[in-house]
Amino acid sequence: MKFNYKKITFALLLGIATITHNSCNDKFFDAQPDNLLNIETIFSNRAQTENYWGGLYARIPDIWDQPYAFYFSSITDEMDISNWQEFAQNSGALSADNVNTSYVDYYNKIRQCQIFIDNVDKCDELLITENGPTIVKQYKAEAKFLRAYYYWLVMKMHGPAVLLPMNVDEAGADNYQIPRSSWDECVTFVLDLINEALIDLPVEHYQQNTSTPDGSQLGRINKMVAEALKSEITLFHASPLYNGNTDLANWKNLDGKQLINQSYDASKWKAAATQAKVAIDLALANGKDLFVRNGNSTFETGFLSTRDLFWDGYQKEGIWIRPSTQREQWERHASPRAVVGTPYNGLAVPQELVDDFRMADGSTISQSATYNENTYVNANTDYYVSGTNTMYTNREPRFYAYITFNGSKIPGVAKSGMNRVEYYSTGNSGKNGAPRDWPKTGYTARKNIHPGYGFNPSTTTNRVAMLIRLSELYLNYAEALNEAEPNNPDILIYLNKIRNRAGLPSLASGLSQAQMREHIRMERRIELCFEGKRYFDVRRWKVADQEGYYQGGIITGMDMSKGTHLSDPAFHQRVVAVERADWNDKNYFMPWHQMEIDRNKALVQIPGY
Repeated sequence: MKFNYKKITFALLLGIATITHNSCNDKFFDAQPDNLLNIETIFSNRAQTENYWGGLYARIPDIWDQPYAFYFSSITDEMDISNWQEFAQNSGALSADNVNTSYVDYYNKIRQCQIFIDNVDKCDELLITENGPTIVKQYKAEAKFLRAYYYWLVMKMHGPAVLLPMNVDEAGADNYQIPRSSWDECVTFVLDLINEALIDLPVEHYQQNTSTPDGSQLGRINKMVAEALKSEITLFHASPLYNGNTDLANWKNLDGKQLINQSYDASKWKAAATQAKVAIDLALANGKDLFVRNGNSTFETGFLSTRDLFWDGYQKEGIWIRPSTQREQWERHASPRAVVGTPYNGLAVPQELVDDFRMADGSTISQSATYNENTYVNANTDYYVSGTNTMYTNREPRFYAYITFNGSKIPGVAKSGMNRVEYYSTGNSGKNGAPRDWPKTGYTARKNIHPGYGFNPSTTTNRVAMLIRLSELYLNYAEALNEAEPNNPDILIYLNKIRNRAGLPSLASGLSQAQMREHIRMERRIELCFEGKRYFDVRRWKVADQEGYYQGGIITGMDMSKGTHLSDPAFHQRVVAVERADWNDKNYFMPWHQMEIDRNKALVQIPGY
């Protein structure tokens, strides 16, 4: 169908709207209705109406920007930035007085979405344009989806949420003494909203009269995005934190209403598997696939495919794309000081994550006969130089695409005369060279650093952020299916697709459900590291207090205070790099800020706060 969209890129529209509609209101529960005259003016004009619509997208998190990416990764076992900032979650000081209040922005957007839904039909200038009624339906569908999505972001952080009146003008809409709805009620609510939006969403936004995606509309909500988000929601809903969690039996509203279902329901895993397959099939039918960049060997193909995915593969693999991203924030903080311009060199990777990357043959470091931390190689490769410790050799391709280590080739444009990263104490990126710009663990994140990146002079490669990509849907499907039908052959088929793309051999059949579960969880840890997933995964699995998943205590690394040359054994010693507070079960959810508890007397706090 032909649509008469104005010739303006969606990314630009989103950027303009962010400036216009991005004000922060730290008194959400005291919020007053928007000035009616302003609303009438906005929806009397097509340009202003579409600007308001673009603004509804403004609070979609950027997974590579500093506030979101560093925060959620740095309060898990996949990253540390305590040389720069100590988070209350890590020190044990998190309270209802200092908790993150991003939910305020999400509730503001929830309200704006409903204002748009209630008023866009009043814009005669938009309705009378060619295909105007259809365009309005699509805009409203996107607003319905976004309303559900912002609720979902609140739910992921804070659990059962406060659901606001649907119509901001209806009687009683200014009553903000509203209790939490139960988790099950919240999930039903957001899924219903998404299903309602799906009726009027296109599968993809195409160029006029073609089947070619319109690049100027990149990032707009479509059916593929909606089905993919439903996959995430149903996967969470089936997970142990929400499905029969008797540890939260006492979490109730003031009237005694149970907030977390106490009865385990195995059918939720089946529903999650079914939904993941729906999302996968829709994506594949519309040209999506795992991105592959062929190299001279299976290993090189795995390396190039997982490295270049983030700038060359998003159109192939990306399902939900954020067209505007501050990826340069990520690159400057992650890149070692050996990169031209001396970046900040501080997104430290724990030894525990380094150890979880497998060997090239798919074995773990404990299973491998070749893994050794006491010897050094005497040959250069494309990934590390002669003199590198053998603990970093013969590892899986993603290790070299995602992790920077002592002796690794320099990510980005190297400083003159340098050909390697040196994290030992006196090295070019070591502790002695800067007061704070060094990683406490002796490793930094390498993922999503472009090989042409330079800090000063600045050389950057524009790209997007993938909020959901096809490999995540494959992992969703494998996980849910393993819980619902442990012997289903699709589990291995889809898990092995990701492993094979990454240069790893296929897993063989015959694994138990528990063994498969661990493989799937490890694959999520590695494949999706630093993408904002780990924080929520360990919580929904309800394993944050268990070995291999522990979210607190000691983080180890190499000895950054030692070493005067690349092969110095003094540096290559496992030491305590960071000490965090022990895990506390109250941290499965974030508390509401105390100011909301004080204002909304019907709002109960999570147990423990």
